[in-house]
Amino acid sequence: MVGVLNGFKDFLFRGNVVDLAVAVVIGSAFTAVVTSFADSFLRPLIGLLGGGGELGGVLEVDDQQFTWGAFLSTVITFVLTATVVYFLVVLPIHRLFERRARGEEAGPVGPTELELLTEIRDLLRAQQGLDPEGPATPPAR
Repeated sequence: MVGVLNGFKDFLFRGNVVDLAVAVVIGSAFTAVVTSFADSFLRPLIGLLGGGGELGGVLEVDDQQFTWGAFLSTVITFVLTATVVYFLVVLPIHRLFERRARGEEAGPVGPTELELLTEIRDLLRAQQGLDPEGPATPPAR
């Protein structure tokens, strides 16, 4: 039972799941902003251009209303949302994965483990008064 819980914890805190959760929350908030923009600005503008009315862009034929203004506003909202998500989320992530696929790393590459161990050995030899380029093992005392 403990192994299952540990596996579940590892799954939840793996970077991809947390990043996905953050993306969903931000996407929902952004959609609310774009919807508010459409309701506050686009629908009234379409109403003015379409001849007035509460929703604007209403066509009546045989007592049937075709609310093309509301449909146009929704299409514009979708295009705005898709454009921003593409340029602010998809494109940067795509570039990041391309860079990793080519072997380029974002930050500087640090020293290898062997280089660090060699540096530590040389510092210890220098503290003991030994020649850093001397034998691999210090003389017995």
